[in-house]
Amino acid sequence: MRSIWNGAISFGLVSIPIKLVNATESHAISFRQIHTEDNGRIRYRKVCELEEREVTQSEIGKGYEDADGTIIPISDEDLSHLPIPTARTIEIVAFVPADRIDPLQMDAAYYLAAGGAPAAKPYVLLREALKRSNKVAITKYALRGRERLGMLRVVGDAIAMHGLLWPDEVRAPEGVAPDTSVTIRDKELDLADALMDTLGEVDLADLHDEYREALEEVIAAKASGEAPPEAPEPAAGGKVLDLMAALENSVRAARESRGAPPTPAEAEVRSLPRRSAPKEAGAKKSTSTAKKKAAPARKSTSKAAEGTKKTAASKTTAKKTARKTAQKTAQKKTTSRRRTA
Repeated sequence: MRSIWNGAISFGLVSIPIKLVNATESHAISFRQIHTEDNGRIRYRKVCELEEREVTQSEIGKGYEDADGTIIPISDEDLSHLPIPTARTIEIVAFVPADRIDPLQMDAAYYLAAGGAPAAKPYVLLREALKRSNKVAITKYALRGRERLGMLRVVGDAIAMHGLLWPDEVRAPEGVAPDTSVTIRDKELDLADALMDTLGEVDLADLHDEYREALEEVIAAKASGEAPPEAPEPAAGGKVLDLMAALENSVRAARESRGAPPTPAEAEVRSLPRRSAPKEAGAKKSTSTAKKKAAPARKSTSKAAEGTKKTAASKTTAKKTARKTAQKTAQKKTTSRRRTA
């Protein structure tokens, strides 16, 4: 990969020669401006307004326009000798936990390559120190005519640098959040959590630019003289009237798209229809109805109790009868013995 900047990392008294390499690339399809009548290219020519002639790239430099319109030329040599330590150096100013960095500050990303064999050991030393500390390095550096803020972190076996916006370049989110009062129920949060759990399980490597693929199909069709593919019917839109139903359907659709059966908890989730509060008369009526329904149960209970009492009484009577019969038999035997004597 071609380097776009050469310099050094200043790590205390340690200086690490490095090369700056772009860590990202764009795969977006670009278009040319054309004349719609004959498809001729529209080009911009760089013309010197004083000489009224087109100039080449080698003749073009930088200049600052003063308030009165005077142009002050600034050369690359002037920029390379700026009186700041970060002109050709990435200066580490602090080490902080990664969660201290607001993602809103993230800008372009670069890889830092060691500048030759002598830079290998201090490069690896800084990389391993960042790994063991679980921190990132905050840096200051100058690139493309301005001083910038940066963050160093470890990516694989390399050190990456993210350009950061200065804190005063990030706007506060004033007037962005809804200013109306909203109540969120626990049931709605539970369904939102279930949807997040389902949609969150994805490998980022599986995601791709569908817009670019569709655009390539259109270009290929027109290049071969064919009609461009037709766009699919848009999904029916409209206002979401029932948030619970929308969340339930979203969870169900997400699980079905991944071939996962609904969990018992999801299968039991149902949105209850809204009902108006019952009137007092209705409440009394329903209470009396409940009492009537409970009456047969009481009757059956009392019948069972009476049956139990009758059974116990019959057993007691049988015992008394048996005792009397035994007493009479004993008396008869005693009387017969006396007569015999």
